[in-house]
Amino acid sequence: MQPHQQRVIDEKAELDAKMDKLTAFIDTPIFSSLPAQEQERLVRQLHYMGHYTAVLGERIAAFS
Repeated sequence: MQPHQQRVIDEKAELDAKMDKLTAFIDTPIFSSLPAQEQERLVRQLHYMGHYTAVLGERIAAFS
């Protein structure tokens, strides 16, 4: 595996971990106590992170 390919794999793993943490946070009372606009931004952030990780996954699949 080339170094640039490993960086993509590492980036996806880090992004997936951040998504897991954000998903868990969204299910907490702290999230519920945030202003609605901030809740919407965080949900939107998670949505875009999902698209980003999907593209990284496509790139990784194309390595073989």
